Amino acid sequence: MSQSSLLQADKIHIWHPFTQAKTAADAIVIIRGQAASLFDEQGKEYLDLISSWWVNLHGHSHPKIVEAIVKQAQTLDHVMFAGFTHAPAVTLAQKLTALLPASLQRVFYSDNGSTAIEVAVKMSLQYWYNQGIKKKRIIAFEGAYHGDTFGAMSLGQSSGFYHPFADYLFDVDFVTYPQTWDDDAQVIAKEAKSLAELDELIQQKASEIAALIIEPLVQGAAGMRFCRPAFLEAVVSRCKASNILVIFDEVMTGFGRTGTLFACDQQQQVPDIICLSKGITGGFLPLAVTVTTENIYQNFLDCTFEKAFTHGHSYTAHPLGCAAAIASLTVFEEEKTFDKIKIIQEIHKGRIAQLAKTGKIQHGRVQGTIAAMDVKIDSTYASSMSQQLRQAFLGAGLNLRPLGNVVYLMPPYCITPEQLHQAYDKIEQILHQS
Repeated sequence: MSQSSLLQADKIHIWHPFTQAKTAADAIVIIRGQAASLFDEQGKEYLDLISSWWVNLHGHSHPKIVEAIVKQAQTLDHVMFAGFTHAPAVTLAQKLTALLPASLQRVFYSDNGSTAIEVAVKMSLQYWYNQGIKKKRIIAFEGAYHGDTFGAMSLGQSSGFYHPFADYLFDVDFVTYPQTWDDDAQVIAKEAKSLAELDELIQQKASEIAALIIEPLVQGAAGMRFCRPAFLEAVVSRCKASNILVIFDEVMTGFGRTGTLFACDQQQQVPDIICLSKGITGGFLPLAVTVTTENIYQNFLDCTFEKAFTHGHSYTAHPLGCAAAIASLTVFEEEKTFDKIKIIQEIHKGRIAQLAKTGKIQHGRVQGTIAAMDVKIDSTYASSMSQQLRQAFLGAGLNLRPLGNVVYLMPPYCITPEQLHQAYDKIEQILHQS
């Protein structure tokens, strides 16, 4: 089918995510992905600087992961996960729990980030319910985004994405998020304000609060908003002291994005539940896990079915996804991925500092392979200027998707220094013209 025929059929049948179809430019037909790049039918190359919504780790069509999926498909494609198990699921669970903090040992499989969050929230609420304790409140952070299912939307309702559903979301207590950036002179004051709000909530409602949820170190969809590890430690410490469960949403930050395998590795406090998805399979297949402690797991055990965790999906622990995830973890070791991450981080720091001197950006910030900057334009998520920037980037062969006035990069780890520098050269040129 030709590109024109594909586009015509697309317009007739497809409903694209996060898109206003009436005003959006035509979708680009991508026919191939290779390493850090995507290619359209005319052979134009697009450097995938946001890893196709943060999922691609090692590059498109990585042969090691392709091989693992093909091999697994020849032996076991799928089996229901209630009453059955299989080697890929068990092996992946063993590998993940060996890499996570020691107390996180029980793995519950699902298939996307939103669902991993739903599972975590349901686990938290039922954990207290199973003990006969009435704890129903959840604490989240202003600007948080945890997904698009109804529970996840409730936790992220302050993000501004969910106005049509506001009447259907459950109440959540929100704490101010102490967003920070390089050379932020106000960071200590902002953290003190947030912690004071949390202290007040705990003082007033501790007996009602089931859990707190946070995106550790980086709020993604809110505009790549960073916080410091010390703040994270202070938050978790307060919750632990008040018998409040802590959920880390590492759907985006997991698997090396923040410079360590997990964001939680950069501080000493351990969450009770961690949610992982996006990069877990290297960007190949949908998969998610919610990992929790033995203590929480034990509170669901009973001689009757009443305390069981009645949640599941048709494709839970999909063997092909598990095989891809195992292969992805192997690539980390074989290709010395963290050496690549360090190089990307250093380039980010140098080029963000260079861009700051142009006067076109402010609040530059870098965390691992994530780099973000606020462009000095008046822009919201869906504004015309944000869309114009995106189209300019695409025209220059860069897959970048600004979050309002925030331009961010989160490239696959295989990107070469030359490619990344060339991308920054184009970004600087486009910002100079905007």
